[in-house]
Amino acid sequence: MANPAPLGLLAFGLTTILLNLHNTGFFALNSMILAMGITYGGLAQVIAGIMEYRKGNTFGTVAFSSYGFFWLSLVILILMPNMSFFGAVTPSDNIAMAAYFAIWGVLTLGMFFGTLKTNRCLQFVFASLAVLFFMLTTRELLGNPVWFNTITGIEGIICGASAVYLGLAEVINESNKKTILPICPVKEEP
Repeated sequence: MANPAPLGLLAFGLTTILLNLHNTGFFALNSMILAMGITYGGLAQVIAGIMEYRKGNTFGTVAFSSYGFFWLSLVILILMPNMSFFGAVTPSDNIAMAAYFAIWGVLTLGMFFGTLKTNRCLQFVFASLAVLFFMLTTRELLGNPVWFNTITGIEGIICGASAVYLGLAEVINESNKKTILPICPVKEEP
């Protein structure tokens, strides 16, 4: 069976980079980011999670499915107040969004411990993602100051780029049947 992890990592990484380019102020939140959140960040990761399930990989199943649904829920949070189908839905305020990001940060911190026997690249992805979620929480509690949003966006770009690197490394290393892009596996103790 094929390795679904690169699909999930690339979907997560590229979508994270695009959203955080917005956070740094490069462009406004627009349909490009929302479409990416639904399709590649959302659906592609859920598909990768299902594929990991078929391979018997609990960590991959939980990670890709959870973060795929994170992206779908984030897009719904943004769009739902503007959709008449749902009736009058109040947009989430800063406190609600802080709670949303904090709970994802707690999950991510827990998932980080599941990476400790894998490789340093995956550890970095999850550690930087936990930091990102807690920075997003702080941003909401501070009232979204531009300066902090920019710093958060830069950290998010680094996090997304690390996932893209790992996804590409897995594809390139597997295709070449040798290590071209190192991922620094953790050495097992005897």
